[in-house]
Amino acid sequence: MADIRRFHAAGTALIVVLRDEGLPEILHWGADVGEVSAESLAALDGALARQIPPSALDEPWPLTILPTERDGFAGRPALSGSRGGSPLLPDWRVVRIDADERGFSILADAEGMRLHSELRLDAAGVLHIDHRIENCGTEELRITALDATVPLDPRAEELLDFTGRWARERSPQRRPLGMGTMVRETRRGRTGHDSPMLTVAGTTGFTSRSGEVWGVHLAWSADSVHRTDRLPEGRGVLGVGELLRPDEIVLARGQEFTAPTAWFVWSDGGLDGLSSRLHRSLRARRSHPSAARPVMLNTWEAVYFDHDLTTLIALADAAADVGVERFVLDDGWFRGRRSDDAGLGDWSVDPAVWPDGLHPIIDHVRSRGMGFGLWVEPEMVSPDSELARSHPEWLLSAPDRPPRAWRHQHVLDVARPEVAEHLLERLDAILEEYPIEFLKWDHNRDLFEAAHAGRAGSGVHTRAVYALLDELRRRHPSVEIESCASGGARVDLGILQRADRIWASDTNDPVERVRIQRWTELLVPPELIGSHIGPSRAHTTHRVTDLRFRMATTLFASAGIEADITRFSPDERSELAAGIAEYKRLRGLMHSGSLVHDESDGGEQLLTGVVSSDRRHALYRLARTGTGEWAVPPALRLPGLDPRLVYRLHVIEALSAQQYLDVRPVPWLAEGVTLPGALLETVGVRTPLLAPASALVLELIASDGDPPAFRSDAPARSDPARHTHRARTAGPSRREG
Repeated sequence: MADIRRFHAAGTALIVVLRDEGLPEILHWGADVGEVSAESLAALDGALARQIPPSALDEPWPLTILPTERDGFAGRPALSGSRGGSPLLPDWRVVRIDADERGFSILADAEGMRLHSELRLDAAGVLHIDHRIENCGTEELRITALDATVPLDPRAEELLDFTGRWARERSPQRRPLGMGTMVRETRRGRTGHDSPMLTVAGTTGFTSRSGEVWGVHLAWSADSVHRTDRLPEGRGVLGVGELLRPDEIVLARGQEFTAPTAWFVWSDGGLDGLSSRLHRSLRARRSHPSAARPVMLNTWEAVYFDHDLTTLIALADAAADVGVERFVLDDGWFRGRRSDDAGLGDWSVDPAVWPDGLHPIIDHVRSRGMGFGLWVEPEMVSPDSELARSHPEWLLSAPDRPPRAWRHQHVLDVARPEVAEHLLERLDAILEEYPIEFLKWDHNRDLFEAAHAGRAGSGVHTRAVYALLDELRRRHPSVEIESCASGGARVDLGILQRADRIWASDTNDPVERVRIQRWTELLVPPELIGSHIGPSRAHTTHRVTDLRFRMATTLFASAGIEADITRFSPDERSELAAGIAEYKRLRGLMHSGSLVHDESDGGEQLLTGVVSSDRRHALYRLARTGTGEWAVPPALRLPGLDPRLVYRLHVIEALSAQQYLDVRPVPWLAEGVTLPGALLETVGVRTPLLAPASALVLELIASDGDPPAFRSDAPARSDPARHTHRARTAGPSRREG
């Protein structure tokens, strides 16, 4: 007997057939169809009755939430494995279904297995899918795949995902969606610089603002599988799952395996509509940062390993003078760490460099009104370290040979209880001794030959790291954590359940960075993306850029500085202070509004904007990364505005690097202009032909009143007066609302 249900939220709907004799089937995922009678839903099941194609099984086959060969599915099976040498071909019997208007959970049994599955739409219309398999039989159960899948609309004919490398993460690649099974695997033991991040299928020609798109992301920080199946039988599938190696998951009776959560998102408003749903979902979390994102200075590109108290005090003073709110001491503070080939794992302050501990620098930083942060890389160990010499057996490696080094370091097997306990004790001791409000948690290598207890170990290692982070945050709930992984190699929603910020890339070249951030913010809202103003000459590309362009690039992010600003001229420091003041004024808008995007002139001109929820206040950055085909640029259209409102538009000079290739003036730039939203969005305004590596930053305010009062002027979390050290572990958790 079939029960057809409509589950819905925020304009998205699932229509699902719930059957007693097998797993549920999704008839529709996409636009909400509105209130539909039970009779109409029952009729729909008949109208979409399974068909039998020529030269096929003699009976129609179902496309269930976990399709396998047993169902007649010829694509990649969502569940695969074996028991006693025989492949898993489960014939599921549903034991229990619990449902409400947003989704359902099921309990199903088959041949000594128990499946726990939940499919639920959140308030933003994002579909979350969770699967868990339990072994109820007497023989061992081996699982080699447990993917989350949904049917893919046949109108989706193009595919977008991402690749990249160090300092050039999240490079988009787009291609036709062909027939057959298409799989992208990541095998780096971490998310990876070349991670697909999101797999997005869409109607032909979809853009930032148009077209229907269906996307999926795996909230997981290790190896993964992104897959599409487009079969001649008219059944398409979009899915993701953890990549499991042979014998990685072997379940004895009573043991279970839980797959990472898959996030599925649909939009009929192009890629901006997709990211809007994801951002609303993330911002609704109880753990989402609620205070203003502090401007920070990280010491890495200023001093590297040269930790000298006098130098760092001068840097802290310069930082405070330009408006920095958090000072982060990067790599080089712990025992034996004078270069990157020694010391990792020995997590105690080096007395040779810091004879009085970190107290002198922390006390000075806090006396200047800034909070203090510290760099750590707990998952790694240098061969030249006391820890490696004392415990060579603690490495995550094959048992019969030493692992190959990467950046002169190896990976610790955090899944060993004694390793996790050691790391927790060392980190806890540091946070107890010093008033630290922020940890930059780095992860500077891929996990090759990762073996734990004789089996593939990257998955169990990642779950152990999650548990370590969870316990550390339980003990120190007001300490924020940034996920860094040699730049942007661990950008995913699994780590962001335990972190307050991600480091998008190691490149501070703004020409490269503006593109990296544009695609990172497809998944992650700006307030969670770290972006810093670097020196005039970028260390990754050696490109020289204007200070205001560097500031404009960090605007739509959690902003900071990563340069020796004691070497800046007085005029540069004055410019920097003015830019930081504008960021503080505007961050409430940027970290709560909806992002909009557009690109033109062959992709060399990128527009990024943010519009407040009431559409009375908006900010746009027009950035040019290279020359284009236009000698006179077309009028610039500003998307996302309310056509009924009239806006006052002006240039924010402190953030605009106005280097023009033409000499003829654009009259409104000097004094601004007032126009209706309908004209600004549909017709646009003339802008100058910007030179490469320059930008205009434009602010719009509804002309009949002031912009909304955001919390941007409230103290950032790094205000030391709000964070006494001893109160940190006793006070209420930020995660408790």
